[in-house]
Amino acid sequence: MPSAPPRSAGLALTLAATVCGNLFLVAGTLLFALLAILAALVPPFGQHVHGVARAWARCVLAASFVRLAVEHENGRPPAPDAGCVYVANHESLFDIPALLAALPGPTRFLAKASLFRIPVFGWALRLGGFVPVDRGHTERGRRSFRSALAHLGRGTSVLIFPEEERSLDGRVLPFRRGGLLLALRTGLPIVPAGLDGAFEVQPRRSFLIRPRTVHVRFGAPIDLAGQSVRRIHALSDALRARVAELARADLAPEPRADADPA
Repeated sequence: MPSAPPRSAGLALTLAATVCGNLFLVAGTLLFALLAILAALVPPFGQHVHGVARAWARCVLAASFVRLAVEHENGRPPAPDAGCVYVANHESLFDIPALLAALPGPTRFLAKASLFRIPVFGWALRLGGFVPVDRGHTERGRRSFRSALAHLGRGTSVLIFPEEERSLDGRVLPFRRGGLLLALRTGLPIVPAGLDGAFEVQPRRSFLIRPRTVHVRFGAPIDLAGQSVRRIHALSDALRARVAELARADLAPEPRADADPA
């Protein structure tokens, strides 16, 4: 039986991944953002950014010594040009590169509006058709919803993190219901996705990168045809449980209705 690697080897690998991974996240992201801007200006405008984003994602994983394993519950991914709403748990900074590398076709993310204000990087996001979400502004939130609907209407998929923030302990937080509303409004299926292992690579508020295998598990598409908005609470709870099952994660408790908002 092979012996376990010495502790010093594990520490050295973590140190190397931390240095190389974080260096690439700064310098490499700037380079790929510039490439994405150039790619967005090539007709058909904005349609080549996904390829640049996917290359960036694979380089992030490689620089951090992170391996990727992709599984599809029904044995095959959706057709690249079949629009759908992907819904995933959010536990690490590495969720985004793992998903970009794993998704079968062009997909737009709903991302925090603050990211779009970063020079170069934010310009690349906007030119690539990614959708800013301003959670503190009702009218801007409505515009984000309409923008996501427009992308779905053109056959492009949209990915949403319905927890809206990264989990602090790996458990799946309560879901906001925007993803379900998008699917109900368009009639497109929802594809649940569970990320397993990204939290161990780099949890929220950690600078260290620990090389691991990140598993991205896609569930079978969920057809919402015939479903009503009146059932959105029950549908959201079922979707959250499904994502947690795919992620091999526990559910975080729902906030108490009588909890002090402060």
